[in-house]
Amino acid sequence: MTKESTTIDVGEPSTVTKSSSHVVKKKGFVAAAAGGGAKRGLAIFDFLLRLAAIGVTIGAASVMYTAQETLPFFTQFLQFQASYDDLPAFQYFVIAVAIVAGYLVLSLPFSIVTIVRPLAVAPRLILLIFDTLVVTLNTSAAAAAASIVYLAHNGNQNTNWLPICQQFGDFCQNVSTAVVAASIAILFFIVLIIISAIALKRH
Repeated sequence: MTKESTTIDVGEPSTVTKSSSHVVKKKGFVAAAAGGGAKRGLAIFDFLLRLAAIGVTIGAASVMYTAQETLPFFTQFLQFQASYDDLPAFQYFVIAVAIVAGYLVLSLPFSIVTIVRPLAVAPRLILLIFDTLVVTLNTSAAAAAASIVYLAHNGNQNTNWLPICQQFGDFCQNVSTAVVAASIAILFFIVLIIISAIALKRH
């Protein structure tokens, strides 16, 4: 009676498995590094954009706050003068845009965190939420001031409001410049919100 011998060839499965897992881990590390580099680039652009927005909003609030003009002719009982605090819309503009500028300064540390840790979700989410809230404040202030600037330039025949910019030219130029600067800040905020949305989408 012949005995049958069974031979089992095990080979080297452990080596193959370790090698394949090492390749997968290496590919994952490379992909994560590439994603982190792209997000760090977005974070750096975010930081620079915030610096630019700070300058624009401070400039807008300062120009509006200093907008004042007195006409060279006056009477014994009447002096013709135009100032930002004569109109509540302009007062609101100064306060609101100053708040926006203060927020932008406070947001810089969070922007720096996204540069140091580009894969962190929390600081980017915080920036997205508060940027969205603050841009509404900035937009409302710019819109309120823009409506008054339009009336100052064109007047309103239906309500017998006469344009004053022919007399108060420097005043109108200053308030118009402030409104344009605030509008530029709105564009900056829109770009900042898009940057945060893109960075969060890649997670």
